[in-house]
Amino acid sequence: MTPPPRPLGRRKDAPAFDPALDDAELAAARDALVQGRWGEARTLLAETGEDWDRRGHRLVVLAGNPAGAPWAEEWKLTEPDSRDAAALLACATVFRALRGKADPARAREACRAAARMAPADPTPWLALLILARATGTDEEQLQAFDQVRGRHRDHHHAHHLMTACLAERQQGYADDPFHEVYDFATWAAEQAPADSPLAVLPVIAHTERYRVLALAGAEPDDPAKSRHWATRRARQAMKAAFDWWLEWDGGQHHPRHRIDLNFLAHAKVAEGRPAEAAPLFERIGLYATDAPWSYPDRDPGKAFRAARRLVINSS
Repeated sequence: MTPPPRPLGRRKDAPAFDPALDDAELAAARDALVQGRWGEARTLLAETGEDWDRRGHRLVVLAGNPAGAPWAEEWKLTEPDSRDAAALLACATVFRALRGKADPARAREACRAAARMAPADPTPWLALLILARATGTDEEQLQAFDQVRGRHRDHHHAHHLMTACLAERQQGYADDPFHEVYDFATWAAEQAPADSPLAVLPVIAHTERYRVLALAGAEPDDPAKSRHWATRRARQAMKAAFDWWLEWDGGQHHPRHRIDLNFLAHAKVAEGRPAEAAPLFERIGLYATDAPWSYPDRDPGKAFRAARRLVINSS
């Protein structure tokens, strides 16, 4: 897959932080959508078919740009029977609700309408989970996650979201080694096929828990100064995930694999093992992701570049 062209004015070694990641077709369709041309998004989603992880990734990215929301609505008005248009409008309405520009109840109804049009598609339920994380109850989060998992058992984005939701519960001033997020991540990793990127989920759980604790003042703002990655559980999670990456080459064909690479690289640097992070940074290239480099409340670009410099200087 050919990477999208580098934006004018950006240094050639500057991280992109583009949620489209390395999906050039997605980046092109998103850019066309914000200019009022939804035909490219229509073609892209039709070609995606029932690759549910890729479909969810593409719909979330297409819907996430505020300028694209009105054109998603126009597409739905033009083709009222289009399941793709309904799913895109549902996702766009969720993001509008998160920005305070739409009623969450309206967003929920848009998601349920899209779900009725395509009963096998987990993406409307993924959108509901995104909304429930910000506005819903614990029960609503779990219900949305169960609906996604019932349609695609190993849904990558949904597992990441549910991990973040669980990590945000019981925000005490000390980490609990028996916190439910760790059990959830271990369970999901064990249930997944051997080549599934959900093998990295215990690292995601540990990092999301660090975010919550650091925001509460229980951990340093700089993850490299935290002892959070020095625990036995953390070391075991890191070793298992890194060994999986070495064996399976990091699930490089998965549409969200660079998200996992960023979490692994971040954790390796925080763990004090920059040499092991070097091949991860090489695979990441310029496709840095906001999470986890922004954790707990940092400038992700500065944090990523600092970590990359540390890795380069240690090699």
